[in-house]
Amino acid sequence: MEYNELVVRFEMGEEFQFSYKNDSYWISQNEEGYFLTRERDSFSQSFKSARELFVNGKIDDKTVLELWDSIEI
Repeated sequence: MEYNELVVRFEMGEEFQFSYKNDSYWISQNEEGYFLTRERDSFSQSFKSARELFVNGKIDDKTVLELWDSIEI
């Protein structure tokens, strides 16, 4: 999957689980917002929009786009 496809599908309501450095993460959404969550300790970052999640959500101080080549979906 290409990064742009992930963004479009997430904006349409799909949720995704992915792995980075042996940790599992979720990008999800509900009526309260959009979330980037690390599974092992439930650390979650919340955002008002999908675009904000992809621009401001950070893992190891990098965005999902910056980490894209190291992420396994």
